Amino acid sequence: MKRFIDIVLSLIALIVLSPIFLIVVFKVRKNLGSPVFFYQERPGQDAKIFKMIKFRSMLDAVDKHGNPLPDGERITPFGHKLRSTSLDEMPQLINVLKGDMSIVGPRPQMKDFLDHYTAEQMRRHEVKPGMTGLAQVSGRNNLSWEEKFALDVAYVENQSIWLDFKIMCKTVKVMVAKEGINAPDQEVGAARFSNQEMTETETGSK
Repeated sequence: MKRFIDIVLSLIALIVLSPIFLIVVFKVRKNLGSPVFFYQERPGQDAKIFKMIKFRSMLDAVDKHGNPLPDGERITPFGHKLRSTSLDEMPQLINVLKGDMSIVGPRPQMKDFLDHYTAEQMRRHEVKPGMTGLAQVSGRNNLSWEEKFALDVAYVENQSIWLDFKIMCKTVKVMVAKEGINAPDQEVGAARFSNQEMTETETGSK
């Protein structure tokens, strides 16, 4: 039933949102150039790696040695706006159709995190990752990494169609209010969790 709902909702969303999708494609191409999309490897169900699709939000700027510049120097005001509205996440509807992801589930994190999970935190990979999840509607980036993972495990233990419906409804409210977006300690929390800086990057994602 969950898979059937994922297919139906992602198809409807792609059809209904297609005008917005095409506008974003045009804007990304105009402001950031090609390619419009970037693909990043993330762990899915059973920790199997898949390529998550997003709209680009950063420039492909490099230093004289060919190394990508820091994220802060590559992201543009347009990129910030794209992220703050979560429009950069829209292509993940394609991941849902492919079966890599679900509409609702634990958000797929960087694959480097896998080496730092506890056995309990690894339980978040017992289900497909989602475009939105319990952690995203319970504080989003205002939560510590430990709190996010605890909520992910709580979702795994209590998953149901009714819970998915409530999370989807609350997601709309969170997106409209822009609650918990771009918290200043987000990257610091990631570094503290993994003992090294593991911020999301679009490097090597073409």
